[in-house]
Amino acid sequence: MAQQQVAKKREVWSGRSVFIMAAIGSAVGLGNIWRFPYIAYENGGGAFLIPYLVALLTAGLPLLFVDYAIGHKFRGSPPLAFRRLSRGAEFLGWWQVLVCFVIGVYYAVIIAWAARYTFFSLSEAWGDDAEGFFLETFLQVDGDSSFGMSFVPGVAWPLLAVWILTLGVLALGVQRGIGNANRFFVPLLVLLFGALVVRSLTLEGATIGLDAFFTPNWSALTDTSVWIAAYAQIFFSLSVAFGIMITYSSYLKRKTNLTGSGLVVGFSNSSFEVLAGIGVFSALGFMAQAQGVGVDEVVAGGIGLAFIAFPTIVSEMPGGPIFGVLFFGSLVFAGFTSLISIIQVAVSAFEDKTGLGRVPAVLTIGGVSAIVSLLLFPTTTGLNTLDVVDRFANQFGIVGVAFVALIVIAWILRRLPDLRDHLNSVSSFKVGRAWLVFTGGVTPVVLGYMLFSEIRDRLSEGYGGLPDDLVLVFGWGVQAVVIVAAVALSFVPWRKSIDLGYDAGGEIPTSDVTVSAGTTDPDSTTTGGTK
Repeated sequence: MAQQQVAKKREVWSGRSVFIMAAIGSAVGLGNIWRFPYIAYENGGGAFLIPYLVALLTAGLPLLFVDYAIGHKFRGSPPLAFRRLSRGAEFLGWWQVLVCFVIGVYYAVIIAWAARYTFFSLSEAWGDDAEGFFLETFLQVDGDSSFGMSFVPGVAWPLLAVWILTLGVLALGVQRGIGNANRFFVPLLVLLFGALVVRSLTLEGATIGLDAFFTPNWSALTDTSVWIAAYAQIFFSLSVAFGIMITYSSYLKRKTNLTGSGLVVGFSNSSFEVLAGIGVFSALGFMAQAQGVGVDEVVAGGIGLAFIAFPTIVSEMPGGPIFGVLFFGSLVFAGFTSLISIIQVAVSAFEDKTGLGRVPAVLTIGGVSAIVSLLLFPTTTGLNTLDVVDRFANQFGIVGVAFVALIVIAWILRRLPDLRDHLNSVSSFKVGRAWLVFTGGVTPVVLGYMLFSEIRDRLSEGYGGLPDDLVLVFGWGVQAVVIVAAVALSFVPWRKSIDLGYDAGGEIPTSDVTVSAGTTDPDSTTTGGTK
């Protein structure tokens, strides 16, 4: 019996507000809370806000608009969108997908740590030695081994739970799963973190911390490294250039205000970062006064801030357990909404390439991600492995693919004018020559400098005093495999039922999938997810 061709539309968000909420949920992650305050303090305090704002306007928002334009115009996951942009550009999409895969497998374990610490806060389980508890009791770090497979059950089980919840949300689909999860978790995150900030501001010594955070060091503005730090912070915190925003914008309806949405997302993300700085430094000011030292002696960033400095603060302050629950709960929610977006990039690409339905794609890609994550990171050497993978995935993976993608789009394919026209055709805020200059000139120069500096430093200095074999395998080796695999995947044939072209008007055909007569469309947009 001949099959009837039934048009199947790509899943869509129920409205622009859901997309904005999901994009904010992706952008606001762990780095907003534990990276921005430290970076700002180390790079001029209040003066840092000037290069930070310049970076947002000249690189962050322009790059965000590039991702929105590609995803919305070409209606696909990164590999499909880049393939529709140009046949030879597909590998860029797979590079982005694989970078997301690598980030996802270690990002989940940090969420698992935060989840455990949410409960540890109730009893202040770390006692008088927060550092010893984190490294020795909780993670059971093996300082003598570069890599091993000795598992830590106290990390493995919560990590498994994180993956089950993540895959459950993804399996429900774009609207019912991702959209509804962000509509719940993003407001909850803002509520929890807002309460934490209010509590921090009432602590004795809070003004000391705020003075340290906001007092400007104007001489820092003449330091090139400060400006590079500002661009790096904007770049890493906005979830741009590694597939997430291309994927999310591909689910938008045809007539959607792209640049207006981008402005809301960009400024919301930056506002949360400043809020995080206020909350974190108010607490650090309390800690400094309690210990009778300067803020510079207690300030920390990253994992050290979250799992060593803050537990110490919790132990020293009145009502500490509640403060700890608010802080670590905020980390869980911020991390969870970001993890969903990261894994969705790979799931969407697998769906487009193979034609599999939502649930099989989630179980396949998500299952592989979960297995790799559970094998590598809840171990006695997992902390060092995570440190190396994280550094190289961000500084080489994200920066590298962003730099190459912009060079290809702007200078080889010369498609920026087309993307500009698409943005302006649906948006209230129009972009013009300045946007072309920022995306095709300023941003590639900054990214190229960042990439060159990182390669030079890692080749000459190694990384963090960690064993060379660990850095070689999980640093250089993983990134090399990502690039080779991205090129290889671009040669794998697409499912026959998908249209890889676009017409002169830039409209992608919606009949990308062939469905047998009498069957149910497994990804019907009327329900916003799979059945």
